[in-house]
Amino acid sequence: MDNKKEPQNLKPIENQSVWNYKPWWCQPWSIILTGISIISGSWLLFKIVWLSILVAIPITAWMGFFVILFPKLAMQEINQEVG
Repeated sequence: MDNKKEPQNLKPIENQSVWNYKPWWCQPWSIILTGISIISGSWLLFKIVWLSILVAIPITAWMGFFVILFPKLAMQEINQEVG
């Protein structure tokens, strides 16, 4: 017996968006708004350029991962499971 579970009633979702399945706080607009707020907040609070740059580097990487890379990887995974 094969214990591997087969996906049921799944179709490739090439024309759909992974964002349709995420809550409001995990949407691109909220991720970008949060990132910009944190970077701006570090500048407004401390007014130190190097500190704001230090804050901006990981925040920009985080935004890039979740807004650009994650949707592509999630759709590839879903389509592989279906296809």
